Amino acid sequence: MRQSGQGETRSHPLTLRNTLRELLALPKVIGNPLRPALRSASFGAGRPVLVIPGLLTGDISTSFLRRSLSLAGFCAYGWEQGINTGANPAKLAALEARVSELRREHGKKATVIGWSLGGLYARVLAQRMEADVAMVMTIASPFSGDPHANRAWRLYELLNDHSVDNPPFAEDLAQKPAVPTIAIWSAVDGVVSPECTLGKESESDFRIRVDAQHFALGSSGWCVGRILEILAEFSPPNDPVKDNPQLKLSPGAC
Repeated sequence: MRQSGQGETRSHPLTLRNTLRELLALPKVIGNPLRPALRSASFGAGRPVLVIPGLLTGDISTSFLRRSLSLAGFCAYGWEQGINTGANPAKLAALEARVSELRREHGKKATVIGWSLGGLYARVLAQRMEADVAMVMTIASPFSGDPHANRAWRLYELLNDHSVDNPPFAEDLAQKPAVPTIAIWSAVDGVVSPECTLGKESESDFRIRVDAQHFALGSSGWCVGRILEILAEFSPPNDPVKDNPQLKLSPGAC
């Protein structure tokens, strides 16, 4: 796999042109509940995946991604916390309980995927629960650098009782969790500065460039396909589905 972003030195500024292009991706997000799952090889082997949405979105926004993960053999779950309005200790505690529950139910560690703001929750969960989290993937998440280098920080502070500089948890978002950590980033992101979603080499194990609008990264067919390809590449080596391509897991097995 080309781990684009490793050794990245070119600057990718947050531009007005890219922000305006985000409008083109909004219909995909809105239409997510109606879109059929993307077909791919079945490689999930029943492993649980928790998908956390971005700011001012909920599980509807990740429904297309989760259906596609389910069809690929994962047991995919939404965060079940309503609309994500910001970092919230009660919601984080509920997510910790959910991750523990998934480990008990499936007998396997959970992969945690967070889109945008959801990726900050994902990294904190992985830092706190390395015994229960198999891997964390952030999709266009501002875990590194200046927390004001995005188009949403003022709205975030209007909605919450804390500033973006002072989230209500002690963990350092830029610190790499002690589990495999993948950062998906886009050089044409129009909502969050690409440098903040790429981060430094020491902050993720793999930084993979997928150039698309911020709102398309978790909703377009091409982007979801790339996410599935990346997950397949990092499938555990002893995964029976990967070792035996003829073995298929029924999507209803969850």
